[in-house]
Amino acid sequence: MQREEISPIATVEATASISSLEQKLIDQRLVEIQAVDPSIRVELKYSTEDNFFGQDVYGELTRCYLQPEVAQRVKAANEALQKEYPHLTLLIYDGVRPLSVQQILWDSLDKPDSIKPLYVADPKIGGLHNFGVAVDLTIFDTQADSVLDMGTTYDYFGYPAYPDREKQMLAEGKITQTHIANREILRKVMKGAGFTGIGSEWWHFNAFSRKEAGEKFPLVQ
Repeated sequence: MQREEISPIATVEATASISSLEQKLIDQRLVEIQAVDPSIRVELKYSTEDNFFGQDVYGELTRCYLQPEVAQRVKAANEALQKEYPHLTLLIYDGVRPLSVQQILWDSLDKPDSIKPLYVADPKIGGLHNFGVAVDLTIFDTQADSVLDMGTTYDYFGYPAYPDREKQMLAEGKITQTHIANREILRKVMKGAGFTGIGSEWWHFNAFSRKEAGEKFPLVQ
């Protein structure tokens, strides 16, 4: 059997498509989520200016990377979602966040250092995104060709985005029952796959506690 020759040009093109940041993630044995489940959509908000900081800090990185077992949990969540709602799929806004990027966000935040941790994890300590075990995401409706309305945009820092304040926000007319129902769909599939949410961001889910992540994984550089 004749061995197929690989074109040097093709090899160069394949290599060129991987940014230095992305190659670092691959070298640290993280996996790309769409290689695990191609039906999951990805729109990295930190590869755009559509985020809390208003700046692109990922550059050429447009694919989402996570620890392998975390990616498998996201896949399980997506499968559960599509089993119940075949026209819906998960849309990821952020996965692993290398410490180098975390430092940029920390330095860019125009707040006193004492309250910065309310908005972004201190890179000296690292947060769960920095371990590759946290994911920010929403739900995309393929029939409507749009995301489900969750009541606020991603990276909205205010009570309407707080799961812990939903009853209050509903009573005040800041969000609707439809917004809560859509969030419940997301929470149901994510919690069913072993994730936990947080009280201040409907889009954020953790696969492990900070202690567990520190014991299982190194911080992603």
